[in-house]
Amino acid sequence: MKKRIGLALALTLIVAAALPVYAQGGDGEESPGDPLGGATEFAQAGQPTDVTLILDWTPNTNHLGFYVAQALGYFEDANLRVTIQEPTDLLVETVVTSGAAQFGVSYQEFFTYARADDVPVVSLAAIIQHNTSGFVTLADQDPVSTPADMAGLRYGGFGQPDLEQAMLNQLLVCDGAEPGTIEYIDVGFADPIPLMQQDRVDLVWLYWGWSGIDAEQRGVELDRIMLTDYLECVPDYYTPILITSEQMIDEQPDVVAAFVQASARGFAYAIENPAEAAGMLIEAVPELNADLVRTSADWLAPQYQADAPRWGEQSLDIWEGYTEFLVENGILAEGIDEEAAFINEFLPGSADAAAQE
Repeated sequence: MKKRIGLALALTLIVAAALPVYAQGGDGEESPGDPLGGATEFAQAGQPTDVTLILDWTPNTNHLGFYVAQALGYFEDANLRVTIQEPTDLLVETVVTSGAAQFGVSYQEFFTYARADDVPVVSLAAIIQHNTSGFVTLADQDPVSTPADMAGLRYGGFGQPDLEQAMLNQLLVCDGAEPGTIEYIDVGFADPIPLMQQDRVDLVWLYWGWSGIDAEQRGVELDRIMLTDYLECVPDYYTPILITSEQMIDEQPDVVAAFVQASARGFAYAIENPAEAAGMLIEAVPELNADLVRTSADWLAPQYQADAPRWGEQSLDIWEGYTEFLVENGILAEGIDEEAAFINEFLPGSADAAAQE
């Protein structure tokens, strides 16, 4: 904890001296539609800093705040020139630690594996405060209303059987059913809905805020078991997350803070103005389904921050709980240093809080 307190105090000086002011504009009023207020300047002199954000998947509403920050000039206010790059075949953690991208969008599950392998990455923010994924079946099958109803079904997995089966088994046991009674079929990253419609699998795991809404808009009715409804059985975890490398934090903390706080402005705007934010993503990526983007943005607006004191906030309890789950189920041989895995001090308000302490 001493290291964390020391970093917070150091960031007080960095943010006070070198970052945009996220408070009020020059006339004393907040910028219209900007819940965090308008940035006035980025004190670091010289040319804008070029940085790259690599996504975890094709652009979608999980990334909405970044596209808002790009469209409304929040990155420009922070003296950053940001390239948003779609994913490659490499893990986001690999791209970030190589220096090919300075920031990335990942998931706590894959990120934890990387930290366990001593990959020097750090989580900067929880993009969505709680897990919005769940297990779904077609509604015209036998009804699935509790985890026990999943027993005996064929599950279409995405190639992480240890993790997926551990989550399924824990849900089954919690609901009084026998573990190991769900058949695992590896389907990779194929669209899961047609696989169920073709009777190749009965059950899949997806993010409701995008894939679930997409299915509904295609007229496919689904039964769902949302993980957040069973947090007494399975751990909550952050998915997705914004990450960077330890090297970036050590060598360019001002750039890290600028990027995080500009992104926070983008997500704050998306929370307050989902329709307008959706329009910015649609304009930036016109090949997306506009109706899906708008509906998803509206559904996710209250999810980005949820019950956290601010967007991006991460809890040590969540990190420890998820790592404990992985170790208990034999997915990891031992835990990680959770306190070193994430940091909240780059989020807006952290410098003020540290100064008051």
